Amino acid sequence: MMHGSGMFFPLIGSLVLIGIPAAIILGKAGYSKLWVIVAFIPMVNLIALWIFAFAKWPALRR
Repeated sequence: MMHGSGMFFPLIGSLVLIGIPAAIILGKAGYSKLWVIVAFIPMVNLIALWIFAFAKWPALRR
């Protein structure tokens, strides 16, 4: 029996497989790495992806 840990391991996997690379990309683009939280909110993540794709990146302004 899993005793409630059924959601724990997929959550950790998502944080590792999506969160870490997204945070590194955001940092290199010149944005705060905390924006990675948006990647885990359904529908908001798609809107944010389009906004980041067409926005002027702070790292390129330097």
